[in-house]
Amino acid sequence: MSAFSYITDPAAIYAESFLRVRQTARLDHLPDDVATLVTRLIHACGMPDLVDDLGYSDNLVKNGVAALAAGKPIFCDCEMVASGITRRFLPADNPVIVTLNDLRTPDLAKQLGTTRSAAAVDLWGHRLDGAIVAVGNAPTALFRLLEHIAIGGPVPAAILGFPVGFVGAAESKQALADKPCGAQFVTVFGTRGGSAIAAAGVNALSLAAKAD
Repeated sequence: MSAFSYITDPAAIYAESFLRVRQTARLDHLPDDVATLVTRLIHACGMPDLVDDLGYSDNLVKNGVAALAAGKPIFCDCEMVASGITRRFLPADNPVIVTLNDLRTPDLAKQLGTTRSAAAVDLWGHRLDGAIVAVGNAPTALFRLLEHIAIGGPVPAAILGFPVGFVGAAESKQALADKPCGAQFVTVFGTRGGSAIAAAGVNALSLAAKAD
């Protein structure tokens, strides 16, 4: 017999976790589809007050769900985001693409004088059109994506912008909100973010797409 008292049933843990998020977080001012997505973001990080720093565009969930249902790819800034995406949730076996470790990326970064994370975005090309982008680590990747869109590059259906950290993270997310360039978005302003949150956002859209 264990010396500790805790829930061991997986289904009960799952249900209780989301119940506590809904009881703790202030979600009543959000549209239902956004509230459902934010519930998963909070569940991924354990921070109910995340909602206080939330930024999103009106058709984020609608456009993201439609893109996934149509089989569009999901571009991630790092392997940690990609690893957190639950493949069985994806409605159309959507490709999950990370180019950070592409053999071309280091040389391209040197050529451009930037980070590998930013250079990796240059390899996404035309496939970005109508796709999903999930950024959970690198502010430079989000900035580079916005630069491409600003000069007439392909526009994703939805950008889940959650770079984390103290250099460029808050600024890149503010830029996403100020100049989304036609792309729908969701973000958490400030220094908070991370791969788990970005992946949770993709999973929320995937579940919504499957429910449709």
